[in-house]
Amino acid sequence: MTVATAHGHPSRIGWELPPFYCPFNEKLIHPKAAELEQRAVEWIDAFGIYPDATERAWGLATHSADFTARIIPYGDVETILLFIEWNYWANAVDDWQDSGSAATRTADIADHSVRLVRAIEAPGSALLPPSPLTEALDDLVARTRALLTPFQLRRFTEGTRDWLFGAGWQTANTERNLMPSLNEFAAMRMSVNGTRFTLTWCDAANDIRLPADVLYSAPVQALTDAAGFIVSCDNDLFSYNKEDHQDPWEQNLLNVVAQHLGCTPREALVPAVALRDRAMTFFVRMRAQLARDADEQLRRYLDSLGHYVAGCIEWQNLAPRYASPRNRNELPVEGSSYGITWRDTPSDGSAEPLPIPAIAWWWQQLDA
Repeated sequence: MTVATAHGHPSRIGWELPPFYCPFNEKLIHPKAAELEQRAVEWIDAFGIYPDATERAWGLATHSADFTARIIPYGDVETILLFIEWNYWANAVDDWQDSGSAATRTADIADHSVRLVRAIEAPGSALLPPSPLTEALDDLVARTRALLTPFQLRRFTEGTRDWLFGAGWQTANTERNLMPSLNEFAAMRMSVNGTRFTLTWCDAANDIRLPADVLYSAPVQALTDAAGFIVSCDNDLFSYNKEDHQDPWEQNLLNVVAQHLGCTPREALVPAVALRDRAMTFFVRMRAQLARDADEQLRRYLDSLGHYVAGCIEWQNLAPRYASPRNRNELPVEGSSYGITWRDTPSDGSAEPLPIPAIAWWWQQLDA
């Protein structure tokens, strides 16, 4: 494991993460990943979305191209490229929204969110001030509207709105110095993570066209939520040391569980991972249940959700954004990694619903 901690305060949880349970991890990556990254960086530089070399280095340290190539290991190259560029752009926005700065207020997030969504729904509305990010957004929107079907575009807009909705809720908690309860956290974490923003592109790149009555059915939505929740929990493990300088403390899985149990974040590692693993156990069962009678389109959707969960783990393990975080390093350290390990069984394999009302409905979708 190569992790840079040259300066800054000690980690509250350490640098060795518990083993990950992911029974469908195949370490897949799109064969055109290197080419896609090169083209995406050329787009970034053409629009100048980063103001200087340091910001550019940290923007590229997100490894957004690697993220996309791992969660969409197959699929249309041009669609994947556009999504990679959206990810680099969205990470720049997300870092501003999630900066922990007192200057980033709920009112600012709400105002920016309205303007951003309107820019997608009605190009040319001129609600965002001129800037490289706005010019890049205009380019993304024009190409997205030309590429996606009307249904996909509506899903993408709703996914963007859901992500910004989650960001506003999180910022409001920070502004009021509130750590959400475990139930509130579980209800909102998938929105904060931008799950539906991402999955629209996975479907578009893979040409998955589920009918609305199938996509929005309770069992498929429960599985989709579970995938987003697992990915979000994993992100909270990888990103904890990146955000542990913030005051008030970051609203993530470990801090929420620590508050819930009255323990330290380090002590919360084991029960937090157990919670995540029980969600994974549900995901595996629900996915298998849906696969029994699935047609080709639904089967491909189920496969895509598996790629999403597994690919996110592999990406975060290798991204300098997490393994050599900015609050401890002047520049990202290429080659840094958490060096994670794997386990074959869940740390909590209970088939019972998690005692969290906001997500207990997932288990109600399972056959008796």
